[in-house]
Amino acid sequence: IPKIPDKKHEVKWIWQEPFGHAFPSQSSPYLKRDLAEKPVLLFCNHCDNPPCVRVCPTQATWKREDGIVMMDSHRCIGCRYCIAACPYGSRSFNWVDPRAFLEEVNPDFPTRTKGVVEKCNLCGERLAAGKIPACVEACPHGAIHFGDVSDPDSPVRVLLAQRFAIRRKPGLGTEPQVYYLV
Repeated sequence: IPKIPDKKHEVKWIWQEPFGHAFPSQSSPYLKRDLAEKPVLLFCNHCDNPPCVRVCPTQATWKREDGIVMMDSHRCIGCRYCIAACPYGSRSFNWVDPRAFLEEVNPDFPTRTKGVVEKCNLCGERLAAGKIPACVEACPHGAIHFGDVSDPDSPVRVLLAQRFAIRRKPGLGTEPQVYYLV
């Protein structure tokens, strides 16, 4: 992830927001103050009904059969309709060339350019190679999990059955597929 010092230009594949802002439907006047302000890691929700896909005029954003919402930066014309359509703020526009802020360029991972939109694609290149997303692999505490929620026997479904989970703004009808364990 490029380390862009100007927050206005950072790439939001994974970012933090206060709990109360990330989960407005979960807040109440009785919510513990420290929880309301506590930062939560956020991701693209890979919605089952993604509004970003519907508005993309070039089909640079599409949903794979397995449910992952992908982005082809070579087809992106930078219109930013997808940014306007996403109710979660999960997309970033590259106002500057993000490659200038990378410590080293990984030749196995395509780099984006100025003038296109970015989003988490759950490391589609890694998935194609049989690996897990980089955020899951890099998480030092094992707090990020990845799996097939449509398979009732998958480890992620077992985890969801054991723990209380919430989703971001589920009332919007987008059917977010990222679950947050509380």
